[in-house]
Amino acid sequence: MKKKLMLMSPMLHQGGFERVCITTARLMEPYFDVTIVIFNSANIAYDVEGLNIIDIQMGAKKGTLQKLWNIVKRSKKVRQLKKQMKPDIVYSFGPTANMVNAFSKTGREKVWLGLRNYTDVEEHLKIKLFTKKADLMICCSKTIEKELKERFNFHKTATLYNLYDVKAIREKAMQSEPELPWGTYDDQGRKIRCMVSMGRDDDMKGFWHMLKAFALVHEKMPEVRLILMGAGSFEYYKKLAEDLNITDAIYFAGMQREPYQYLRKGEIYLLTSSNEGFPNALVEGMSLGLAAVSVNCMTGPAEILLEDGDASCLEKRESGEKIPVIYGEYGILLPVMTKERDLDAAHILPEEKNMADVVLGLLEDDEMLQKYQKAAVERAQCFTYEMYVEKFMELAACKQQ
Repeated sequence: MKKKLMLMSPMLHQGGFERVCITTARLMEPYFDVTIVIFNSANIAYDVEGLNIIDIQMGAKKGTLQKLWNIVKRSKKVRQLKKQMKPDIVYSFGPTANMVNAFSKTGREKVWLGLRNYTDVEEHLKIKLFTKKADLMICCSKTIEKELKERFNFHKTATLYNLYDVKAIREKAMQSEPELPWGTYDDQGRKIRCMVSMGRDDDMKGFWHMLKAFALVHEKMPEVRLILMGAGSFEYYKKLAEDLNITDAIYFAGMQREPYQYLRKGEIYLLTSSNEGFPNALVEGMSLGLAAVSVNCMTGPAEILLEDGDASCLEKRESGEKIPVIYGEYGILLPVMTKERDLDAAHILPEEKNMADVVLGLLEDDEMLQKYQKAAVERAQCFTYEMYVEKFMELAACKQQ
């Protein structure tokens, strides 16, 4: 008889941990009786056909008191579900679901709390609560796991990297041609070359840095274009693009259910986030052969792009010294940039110029570009479904039949 696995996510709209939740459910169906509990079924962006999903119909609330009361109500409802369904493991994704999973603990089930972003470990009160309730804290990077051990003296931890179906990504990328606002060549007869990035319209993604760096690249190489995908209006960035005079060179593609057709048009994937958990889109781009240029945000990029994951030299620059760059085994890593949104087109930071110089160096050196594109594909193979299932089953103390 299969053990019962309950997965918990607030919603199933577009996002990294929502994708991991859905994929985990499908991969674990041969080994567990799987149920997904969500708080709101609005705007489901993933294929959930055939999955057992329970919507407790308690969406988000505004205001501190309303939010706190919502946690209480959700926890009460989920506790009832746990008593009724008797799951062996309840694995929640993200801080909102983690709160409910922790507060609804019955004592019978194993409570797994998933930390999906470095900012999660900076919320000390929540982490202290989680460490009291959790049977296991699942981290999406080794850096987050290390923080739990060193800062909170909590050792019931494990790192479970995000997972990718590289073969399926490549197949989907070739299924159709994306609609782009430019052709194969520009008006001077130069072949168009593209860079790509993905992420929601959120200051955490640091897209103003990307646009300013791209503007410097475009100034030197007018044939270069930028495709930017993700949910949100991007109104601030459209205005910044206008101020930078790159409106015709950037395509705000919006939220794409299947972004891979756009990703495959790129030569380079850019990441400028101030925080990540484990950047899914970066690995997806690498799986399609895009050379990776990323800032060393917490967490994930260093573990993905460097063999030893050690990017400490990026943080040790003295005033006036040249901005360091790590040309890693699997991609290029740069220092993290400022977190405060800066939409002044005339204000270009040295770090933004540094990113532009690195990108130009790649685009002008075919040998180095191809080296990193090949290395990207190789590295993406380290985050396969098979490795994820093996690690998950090990943590669940189950042997595959």
